[in-house]
Amino acid sequence: MTQPAGTLFVVATPIGHREDISARALNTLKEVDLIAAEDTRNSKAFLAHFGIRTPMTALHEHNERSATTHVLEKLKSGASVGLITDAGTPGISDPGAFLVDAALAAGLRVVPVPGPSAVTALLSVAGFAPGPVLFYGFLPAKGGPREGILERLRPLQATLVFYEAPHRIEACMSALARALGGERRVVIGRELTKLFETVHRTTLDGALEWLSSDPNHRRGEFVLAVEGAREDESADASSTDRLLLALLEKLSLGDAVRVAVEATGLGRNALYERALQLSGRG
Repeated sequence: MTQPAGTLFVVATPIGHREDISARALNTLKEVDLIAAEDTRNSKAFLAHFGIRTPMTALHEHNERSATTHVLEKLKSGASVGLITDAGTPGISDPGAFLVDAALAAGLRVVPVPGPSAVTALLSVAGFAPGPVLFYGFLPAKGGPREGILERLRPLQATLVFYEAPHRIEACMSALARALGGERRVVIGRELTKLFETVHRTTLDGALEWLSSDPNHRRGEFVLAVEGAREDESADASSTDRLLLALLEKLSLGDAVRVAVEATGLGRNALYERALQLSGRG
């Protein structure tokens, strides 16, 4: 079936195993007039495996704004365009959101062609009780901002899902254990759907031991699912907020944080970030 003209198709591609691509995605990529790809070299080899030779243009994090202008011109002229990244769904911790936003703002039709996702793949084998899920993506690399975000996430009674790179996985796991408590359960997905796929379920403290036990455990791309807070943990977070608010009424921000650190034993950076928010300065 010929695709409608002037439509942007947001097409999910496999996160590892190339046979995970859907028949609909293959047909779409065969029939569009142009494919906007994160890396045209990688995508060319992948598409050639399926006999797809649709013309391509590069759209990645370094040229997304200029490439969007080019793609919009094609769409407005009546061409149909398929948007893909190296793996997974465009716009989910990958380039694509800027183009989609611009296409919608221009009144163009945008159609999702769903497919593989590291998030849903890991959650399907995590074994956590059904409930709310918060997908955060990549945490900040620097300790201070990362601690501040984790302190805000700590009381949430939802499964927390993160992406992480191999060179930061140990630092990330240490930060998670400090902020959320080492007893929380975590499911580690490493190289999902690829040759060395690993799914390891443990606690945050146990995860640190597992990562250090074998250098191979620290290789590859990671997705992490961390169990949500219990009701008593949520209550503790509310108590911390009440303490900070009371201290901020009487003390400077720095002194309030210092006293809160002594009273709670929580990290200074996380409490400082929270104090900034509560005082209206964050």
